[in-house]
Amino acid sequence: MALLNQWNNDDGSTAAIWKIEEPESFFIQATGLVFPGIRNEKRRMERLAGRFLLKFLQEDFPLHHILPDAHDKPRIAGNKYFFSISHSWPYVAAVVSPDTEAGIDIQRWHPRMHTLQQKFLSPEEQLLAGNDDKIITLAWCAKEAAYKWQGNRKVDFIAQLPIIRISPSATGTFDIEINIKSTKRNTPASLKGIVYEHFAMAIVNKASAYPGHVI
Repeated sequence: MALLNQWNNDDGSTAAIWKIEEPESFFIQATGLVFPGIRNEKRRMERLAGRFLLKFLQEDFPLHHILPDAHDKPRIAGNKYFFSISHSWPYVAAVVSPDTEAGIDIQRWHPRMHTLQQKFLSPEEQLLAGNDDKIITLAWCAKEAAYKWQGNRKVDFIAQLPIIRISPSATGTFDIEINIKSTKRNTPASLKGIVYEHFAMAIVNKASAYPGHVI
């Protein structure tokens, strides 16, 4: 068993991080799922492990009823649960919520992250990150988590997901604020970020009610 962390969030959701150390057969047996159309073994394992983690967090999670909506956001019919999955081999993160949208992202360290930051961070956000590869990676995770939470395609990460604040908290995590901008309103979102030895992770902890797909 490779559970690295499990916790409850302010919005009533539960989340966990898993390191894949088990064989593929373990996840197939635990989920009852197979993905023969995915030829790459690592990608297939990530898909299986993500579904496994959903059921680990919520025993009655209906894995066989996950379908993409019009924006390709994975959903359960009727939104019995809201959820989000992320993976960066060999790590997988997931969050399940009974009544609010969810967003989580995990990313291993990338040796060229500082050279990529201008693609998703404004000059002001780059100052917040301080050219620190780990904070830049955390900023990427935060924007990805916010993107998954809001559930729309074709979002400009710089213009529509601006980071207002990244600051260390007393618990060793990071408090992050993102102003999710749409054509009709701005939605302030509070996120928690964690910097681990091998990766960064961010999760939407609390956000204002979001009026559907309006970006």
